[in-house]
Amino acid sequence: MNELLVFMCDGAPVRGEIVSIGSAWQAVLERRNDPPAIRRILGDFVGAATLLSASLKFDGTLIIQAQSNGPIQLLVVECTSNLSMRATVKLSVDAEQIASDATLGDLLDASNTGRLVITLDPANREPGQPPYQGIVALQDTAGTVIKPVNSAAEAIALYMQNSEQLDTRIWLSSNETHIGGLLLQRLPDSGGHSHLDPQEAAEGWNRIKTLGETITDEELLTLTPETILRRLFLEESNHNGVRSFPARNIQFACRCSRNRVADVLRMLGEEEVEDIIAEQGQVETACDFCGKIYQFDPVDCRQVFKTDLLSDATRPPTSGH
Repeated sequence: MNELLVFMCDGAPVRGEIVSIGSAWQAVLERRNDPPAIRRILGDFVGAATLLSASLKFDGTLIIQAQSNGPIQLLVVECTSNLSMRATVKLSVDAEQIASDATLGDLLDASNTGRLVITLDPANREPGQPPYQGIVALQDTAGTVIKPVNSAAEAIALYMQNSEQLDTRIWLSSNETHIGGLLLQRLPDSGGHSHLDPQEAAEGWNRIKTLGETITDEELLTLTPETILRRLFLEESNHNGVRSFPARNIQFACRCSRNRVADVLRMLGEEEVEDIIAEQGQVETACDFCGKIYQFDPVDCRQVFKTDLLSDATRPPTSGH
């Protein structure tokens, strides 16, 4: 099961999404050996990125990225508007040093300076035009006491509140085989539910949110989105019901290529690449997302710096990929 289901509540100003990811998540994990706490956090962010990507208004990519001084050195999740996703994480400590019950705050905000960067990158972005980026602090400063954000769901809800000014609730769960997620978002009262007065709209949002809070991790990880929708909002039949749209498929897909590796070599510079060749005889690198190995022998590397034509710079290697 790799599906995302979008739905609308006719009796409340609420849109929602339910995601279930199975084999696509296993494709991410098959080349990884992360401890349970890391796997859980990475899985939750994959679920979050997929849910957020479903509402992109353009052809492009949503990227969730975090760097920290904590045990998680780097975390990256990418999901395109057609729901193709990939993810990776790098650790700064040995896996056995990470407790199985470690929280997001423990792993990404050890020095109270943690940040997530969420990037929206349109495919047709003009050269020189920066993508939109939103920064998510891993501390909730809304109240009088600063509280750590201890889950991906809390971090994404803060992002939506601060960047989109929309009340959003999100529930995420993941294990070694599945990811499940539910997102509820209150729509502006001036939208398609303008027939509701402000009090009815507020009551509707609270009613749907209360129903959402009954979701369990087991349900998110074992039931289909259609079954969750039917069970969770059965009572909404008394309030004009819930409309769902055709389910969308989610897939794992890596965008790595020899062309992209050639671009990285150019950024490293010819002198540094020559030093690598002198030491190792060739340049070899593996994609952090899918594990595919790319090899560039001395002739390949000379071609990289001889021309900007990627078709010339990345001739098929004599061995490897």
